[in-house]
Amino acid sequence: MKQNAPVRSAVESRAATRKPRALRAGARVGVFAPASPASEAKTKAGLAELARIGFAAESPTRNAEGYFAASAKERRAEFVEMLRDSRVDGLIGLRGGYGSNYLLDDRFVEGLDEPKCLVGFSDLSSLQMFLWQRRGWVTFYGPMVAAGIEAGAGRAGGYDEASLLNAVRKTDGGWAISLRGESLVRGDAEGRVLGGAMTLMEATLGTPWELDTLGAILVLEDRAMKPYQVDRVLMHFKQAGKFERVRGIVLGDFPECEPPAAGSPTVRDVCARILGDLSVPIVFGAPVGHTSRPMLTLPLGVRGQLRASGEGMLEILEPAVLA
Repeated sequence: MKQNAPVRSAVESRAATRKPRALRAGARVGVFAPASPASEAKTKAGLAELARIGFAAESPTRNAEGYFAASAKERRAEFVEMLRDSRVDGLIGLRGGYGSNYLLDDRFVEGLDEPKCLVGFSDLSSLQMFLWQRRGWVTFYGPMVAAGIEAGAGRAGGYDEASLLNAVRKTDGGWAISLRGESLVRGDAEGRVLGGAMTLMEATLGTPWELDTLGAILVLEDRAMKPYQVDRVLMHFKQAGKFERVRGIVLGDFPECEPPAAGSPTVRDVCARILGDLSVPIVFGAPVGHTSRPMLTLPLGVRGQLRASGEGMLEILEPAVLA
């Protein structure tokens, strides 16, 4: 009797990882808004900061529609136009909120074999996971124009300039990122850096672009969740097999997630209890995504080595961009 061939993950079976071109000084960056609108003041401040670090950027005028930056049709059209426009070197999100899931359709990325740098976090996790699963695109989990960039480099609520520029400009090898957290489970592990906002990753379950976590250094972060809500999502992942054969885990610092009563379990407690028996290195409290500290930029889709000791270190083992 003929045996079935072993099932391979999307990561293993993908023909090639697609990396974008580096964003050099003077590169033109398109500011796209796949989710919610932002204030004019924050947008202007973010554009000024992008100019300071060497990018030419402008944000199109949009007509907000409820809690969306524009209609679904307009948001899709803006995204696809920027991806196809040869004058746009890379894309950075305006802000998160809600709405990126309206863009998740294979028809809108057909024929787009040459990726561009795409930087964002929070709701944009939907796009980043989709583009990785369906197209093999390397993207960048980092600050957005009105969510991190506008507050400035090295400032509270701002962003880490070195990790952002290394991610989108460095073409001559890897680099190390201090995670500035706490090692819950010590050890070293190598894998492909994937993940993002945990509730957005949960929303991929059951879809054609469900995130394949096999062999991953998995990044999980979010905000404004009670510890029991973080518990529920982590248990969902565990029961769905999402932690099986994960190589390591990087957890954010989960702002606005305080326990509802003094003495009750914290998010850290929940993570340690549910994830601690996986026997993989784990770092908790890294300033990734939602954080009040200067936000790190992590390339998604590239090989990395997690060193879980002390505050933790993530070594990126290959350039995330092409010369």
